[in-house]
Amino acid sequence: MPQITVDHSAELGAALDRVAFARALHTAVVEIAAAKPEACKTLFRAADLTAYGYEDPEEGRHAIVHVTVGLLAGRTDETKEKLVDAVLELLRTQVEDDGTVLHASAEIRDLDPSYRKFER
Repeated sequence: MPQITVDHSAELGAALDRVAFARALHTAVVEIAAAKPEACKTLFRAADLTAYGYEDPEEGRHAIVHVTVGLLAGRTDETKEKLVDAVLELLRTQVEDDGTVLHASAEIRDLDPSYRKFER
């Protein structure tokens, strides 16, 4: 915990420095949501095709990033709102502007009580 997933258009390529973004995101999660630094885990998933509206998806002029942060239950709505605002601000500052229209979104959700994990 927390379980963080970053789904993004492959077109972002080098415009998204995943290592720098993960570091900054983990820092925000620790500071805002009182998570343990060693518990932060982020999975990046690049989508090969992004379609937006009625435009031809082969044009590649749009990119999508959606960040999901799963936390153990107990954070207030205020904490979740502060964290989601921080995530969106990180996307604004961490994704290089290369002329592609960036559609960024984020959500903070409670992990289900059935959540379990193991490490090797």
